[in-house]
Amino acid sequence: MNQYRDTNMFGFETFTFNCYTFIWSFDVSGMLLMISISKWGGVEPSIGYDTYWKFACERQKVFWEKLKGCNSSLTNDEILKQYKFTNPYRACDRVSQFLIRDVIYSDTFTHEDTFLRVILFKLFNKVETWKLLESKFGVISVDTFDAKAFACFLDEQMHKGIKIYSNAYMMASGCKEFNVTRKHQAHLLLVKKMLNEHLPMKVHNSESMEEAYKLLLAYPMIGKFLAYQYVTDLNYSEITDFSESEFTVPGPGAKDGIKKCFISTGNYTDSDIIKIMAERQEYEFERLGLEFYNLGGRKLQYIDTQNLFCETDKYCRVAHPELSGVSGRQKIKQKYRPTREQIQFTFPPKWGINMESIYGSRQISGVCT
Repeated sequence: MNQYRDTNMFGFETFTFNCYTFIWSFDVSGMLLMISISKWGGVEPSIGYDTYWKFACERQKVFWEKLKGCNSSLTNDEILKQYKFTNPYRACDRVSQFLIRDVIYSDTFTHEDTFLRVILFKLFNKVETWKLLESKFGVISVDTFDAKAFACFLDEQMHKGIKIYSNAYMMASGCKEFNVTRKHQAHLLLVKKMLNEHLPMKVHNSESMEEAYKLLLAYPMIGKFLAYQYVTDLNYSEITDFSESEFTVPGPGAKDGIKKCFISTGNYTDSDIIKIMAERQEYEFERLGLEFYNLGGRKLQYIDTQNLFCETDKYCRVAHPELSGVSGRQKIKQKYRPTREQIQFTFPPKWGINMESIYGSRQISGVCT
């Protein structure tokens, strides 16, 4: 029996029972004014819905256990023990941490420099490639960036058998658009085009995350999902200061997860569902009797609830194989392998998370794997 009670933004008392919402309101004297019964927009959850919240809580528990220095008996969940899942908070994963700490805040940069550094890093999305470039060309900035020289250097690395791209995102090659023969050559020319067209300042002057997203989306090889990821990455910096709970775009993995968590989403779009999950997080954790320890007082944002759908999709492939997504994927590719890599967690200063007081000065080994 699923039920909870709340006062909504309009001052109505609501009581939800098995997805049916009973709504009533009172005047100042306490007299009942109205009552109605509705279903949550025609939404009908599946068994995967509660799994979403349980997974989020247990995966966050693993994060905190590692934070405390525990490297064994992190969880009793056999699926989490066996397979690799990202953190509930996107900013806590290994690549995002490198981006925040070593790409964005390693020094003081202009908005143009920061934009270049973020987009260049994310096009490859591989820490090792970034380190190779900086070892060759020094601190990457507008002044040191040379698309042709960078392309020649990466050609050399590829000839040595070095893999320069991450498998995280599938990206278009852009060879036709830029009349080149290799993907990295096109991507470097894309960065040059962005700089020449003053995109960094256009993004900086955007009045909303959606406006900045549309600016990125207008460029070749950047689809909806990547544009959303990139604007989120740029928003870690001081170029912009948007709320992460003002705009979202579901990726392919999130669409799979949503389909597994809901028998029907009624009249809601996938973006609506992601937003609703963020808004309901405290109610759902309480309803299920789960203690979710958030990130230094920071609740899950839209980017996080979107990402959690991706991870829930993977989790359900083992936990609920009877649930089908959009892609039809049935197996989890990556196994969990502990790593000795040390991560000193850093978050955008504008978030106001006091790392010293909350986490202490400890380093965390392998939290993001």
